[in-house]
Amino acid sequence: MIFTFRPFTADDARTMLSWRYPPPLDLYNINADTPTPASLDADVAYLLSPAFHYHAALDATGHMMGFCCFGEDAQVPGGDYSRPALDIGLSLRPSLIGQGLGNNFLAAILDLGRELLHPVHFRATVVDFNPRSRRLFEKAGFRQTQTFHPPDRPQLTFVVLEREGEK
Repeated sequence: MIFTFRPFTADDARTMLSWRYPPPLDLYNINADTPTPASLDADVAYLLSPAFHYHAALDATGHMMGFCCFGEDAQVPGGDYSRPALDIGLSLRPSLIGQGLGNNFLAAILDLGRELLHPVHFRATVVDFNPRSRRLFEKAGFRQTQTFHPPDRPQLTFVVLEREGEK
């Protein structure tokens, strides 16, 4: 599958905010509770911040298949992010997880990151109970550089993986 990307629109942000991942991936649900109109507007405004570089991933028909972000919003509190690297966050629409799209999706995101931001290194932070995501990054040449427990969720372990920015 070929993915095309565009910067997030308000509609893209609302679509992503409506996605619900099943346990244990429900950690990735942005609004666990039913949002109020004001909180939904605030979340949309946050996701549209240019500093976070949110992009919608579209299929050939223009349907949103997933998203990615670059920078600080892809970091998890408690990790050591002092080494210069472009942090990437990503997810496919919940119904597409496990459908064999991950390798092409990640490759397209790395290409987008290179095109837009020219990183020397890429970095991803993955929760350790998501081995599928970790394998995806490792298959793309990422290697573990640290593990940590976020101060606000000490029961969880996160793994930081890095790779060179150039192909």
